[in-house]
Amino acid sequence: MFIVTVDQDACVGCTECTAACPAKILEMNDNKAYVVGDECLGCQSCEMICPTSAIKVQEL
Repeated sequence: MFIVTVDQDACVGCTECTAACPAKILEMNDNKAYVVGDECLGCQSCEMICPTSAIKVQEL
């Protein structure tokens, strides 16, 4: 199981993570990315593409 967190202070709302996530567990709201699902595949695409390192993927 993987846990995805988004640092709201660091998120600049670029939408790169939402486009990169194959599981579609990230959505934009008020120009910030939010985790909306729990089916993370652990691919870390969102973490790697984020220009501000606002996203972290951790395995439990």
